[in-house]
Amino acid sequence: MKPRHFLSLLDLSAEELKRLLARAGELKAMLKRGERHTPLTGKTMAMIFEKSSTRTRVSFETGMAQLGGASLFLSPRDTHLDRGEPVEDTARVMSRMVDIIVIRANSHAMVERFAAHSRVPVINALTDLNHPCQLLADIQTFIEKRGDIAGRKAAWIGDGNNVCHSWISAARLLGFQLDIATPKGYEPKAELVAAAGNRVTLHRDPKQAARGADIVVTDTWASMGQEHEKAERTTAFAGFMVDGALMKLASKDAVFMHCLPAYRGMEVAGEVIDGPQSVVWDEAENRLHAQKALLEFLLVSPAKK
Repeated sequence: MKPRHFLSLLDLSAEELKRLLARAGELKAMLKRGERHTPLTGKTMAMIFEKSSTRTRVSFETGMAQLGGASLFLSPRDTHLDRGEPVEDTARVMSRMVDIIVIRANSHAMVERFAAHSRVPVINALTDLNHPCQLLADIQTFIEKRGDIAGRKAAWIGDGNNVCHSWISAARLLGFQLDIATPKGYEPKAELVAAAGNRVTLHRDPKQAARGADIVVTDTWASMGQEHEKAERTTAFAGFMVDGALMKLASKDAVFMHCLPAYRGMEVAGEVIDGPQSVVWDEAENRLHAQKALLEFLLVSPAKK
């Protein structure tokens, strides 16, 4: 039987996503109560990271340990991938030794190739195309703070990057409106926007996107691998900082989200990220709980849950 992979939110049905998010809340509550829950005893997770990480690595390793399993971390210098071994060969070998593989890659195509030749589930821990694990935590956080996200409005302000792409997928699955404001030339991929139909609206003016929003989201203007574009991007994104004035256009009880790391005075003002509407620290913590739910979903059969 072919393994179940998680390379995009769209690898889940809407109902599966809702159940997974509910389970994340349950696992969080169990941990807070001090209950041990170790369904992954005897399981091993391998992590291959071509890019640096703080929240993703810590949350996956901690989550696997809390579920009773073991994990091992491989940077580019720790495997033969960096020395020319085909991705397909690495996938064939590693998937005979471990139970699940988490990959943070420069290219989404690399993760797809790896998954195609893996005997075990593969999780996308960030690629140039999307960042589905981040959205699990983001949506879990909104549900905790404001309830069901269906019918709400989210505003994405800034670069139409991998996280933005995953917000588009979330809007399709969960039935909320996503207004995206980007400078010209920094829009999300046109085919993803088209596939979302009337769930997604593009803007040039951040004020239009933020008006009446229940969630205001942003990300760094220069993602990993784009550092050489920082000066050019700083100029292009002038006027796209999420500040107090922009948040006032959103709904009165709107929350602010950022996947971190954040650069105060650039994409977000300190008054916002450190202010009362910010839920970024809960959002970061929920990476742990949402990914535990994901690991359990992929590795534990429904009969054993």
